[in-house]
Amino acid sequence: MFISNAYAQAVPAAPGADLASTFTSMLPLVLMFVVLYFIMIRPQMKKQKEHRAMIDALAKGDEVVTAGGLMGRVTALSEGQIGLQIASGVEVQMQRSAIVQVLPKGTLK
Repeated sequence: MFISNAYAQAVPAAPGADLASTFTSMLPLVLMFVVLYFIMIRPQMKKQKEHRAMIDALAKGDEVVTAGGLMGRVTALSEGQIGLQIASGVEVQMQRSAIVQVLPKGTLK
């Protein structure tokens, strides 16, 4: 009664305008994925590559730290596991991927 009805009017589209508006509406989404790649995905892949290289370079006698915080000396190497001496006479078997850091020689006494 007091408010009149408003009807939408169609705007005549120019040829090719719908394609440009589609690209314009997708641009923020594409930019978001590009930024996400350079900020999160690429550094994570670089870190994984460095960790894999460190694991592959392990040798007997290396002093290492595990993900659980154990520090020890590598005594045996196999394909997916290592033998880790954590005290004299105490050796544990661990997965290679559990190694997070190789310590400088002479750190463990």
